Parts: sequence; structure tokens; C-alpha cells
Amino acid sequence: MSDLHSANYNVNVSREAAMNITAKYCRAEVEEYGGCVASNPSAWQKQCEHLKLKVAQCTSSQSCKLVAAISSPSSSDSSPVIRKIRTDCAGEFREFERCLQENQASAQTCSTHVVRFLTCAESVDINGL
Repeated sequence: MSDLHSANYNVNVSREAAMNITAKYCRAEVEEYGGCVASNPSAWQKQCEHLKLKVAQCTSSQSCKLVAAISSPSSSDSSPVIRKIRTDCAGEFREFERCLQENQASAQTCSTHVVRFLTCAESVDINGL
């Protein structure tokens, strides 16, 4: 895979993971933003900027909560969903943790790792748990 193709793939995976998290956990923020856009067709970029930021903050917050829940041994003991994600996505999570340890001064360097982990976590089959 070429570097350019790999970069495009990572961007698409990152965007898809963020969209999935946003759709699942930030519905109210998205609906409020959508309502503002619909109500301000000629000036929505300016009028709705604060709501766009709320959607981004919600997405970021939910991503962090998921990573924190997976990282915490105490939460993994109590939740079958967390245990299943830890098992099914162990490799992706180890790579993410390794990246964080190697890049303590610049955690942003690990964004592709967290995206891979979140994408894996979102795809875990929790039916029957």
C-alpha cells in the first residue's frame, strides 16, 4: 500500500469512526446543530459555529470515555461489553498504549492508533451479552 493510499485510508477510517461515535452518543447535539443549519440557510456557518463545536466536543469526549473505560481494570471486571471489547480489540489497544508510551510528549501522534482501536470497538458484536 503506498503512503498516499495509506494516509487516505487512515483519514477515511478516522472519519467513519468519528461519525459512528457521533451518531451513537451525540444525537442531541447533532439534532440541535442540524436545526440551526436549517433555520439559518444563508448564515449557518457563522450562526451555528458554537453548535458545531459542541458536536466535536461531544465526539471527542465520548471517544475518551470509551478509551478510559477499556483502560480501567475495575470497569472491565464489571461489564461484559467492556470485557468483550478488551478481548476482541486487545491488539489494537496494545498498539495504542505502546504509541502513547513512546510519544508521551505528543499524544496526537497516536491518533491513527486510537482510531483503529475505536473502529474495532465499534465493530465488536455484543449481541447476546
